[in-house]
This record gives sequence, C-alpha cells and structure tokens, in this order.
Amino acid sequence: MNTLTIEGWCKASGATKSTPIGQFQFHVSEPEHLRLERAEERLQKTHEPEAMVDADVTTMELSTPDECGPLSDIQWRVYLDAEERGQFHLVGHRASDGSLVYTNAVMVDQLG
Repeated sequence: MNTLTIEGWCKASGATKSTPIGQFQFHVSEPEHLRLERAEERLQKTHEPEAMVDADVTTMELSTPDECGPLSDIQWRVYLDAEERGQFHLVGHRASDGSLVYTNAVMVDQLG
C-alpha cells in the first residue's frame, strides 16, 4: 500500500480560481493501484481524454485538511500526459458546501 501526502485545492461554487487548502494524506491499496493502471491502459488504447474511477473509501484512510473537512463522491481522475504516461489525482466535493476539491497529480507508475 502506498501512502501519499499531496497538496489539495478547492474551487468554491461560482469561483473563477481554485485556492490551496492544505495537504491531503491517503493510502492507495494494491487493488486501487491496479484499477488506476487499467484506466491508464484503456486511455492509451482508446485515446479518451480522461477516465473517472470510483475510489474505495474503505481502504484509502483519507485525511483532509481542517479547512476542507469530509468529502463526498470521491473519485480518481486518470489522464495521460504528453508522453502518454498515466497521471491521477483525487477529486471530490466538500460535504459542507459542495465545493469542488482535488489534489495535485501523481504518476500512476510511481505507485509501483
């Protein structure tokens, strides 16, 4: 299992820019890692711009910054960079007000 600590961002409803909200810490289990790899492979074959993969919240042990609080509808957004390498980041909505919350991206192959 991989533990990641990544900068997070929040884009409030109606806002034009995202603002930093602190560090998110979470685990990516081996089954989650395999799901991210499969999404990367699918994007490489289909040339779709991105894939959304539901996150397994029972295994990720998510810790959000105090400013953020709990999230709802947590997913992984997987996309390819210019070299066709998969990247992913956590995406969800702040439970308190529905604002979009996401983290900086990580390369899928950094998990293995």
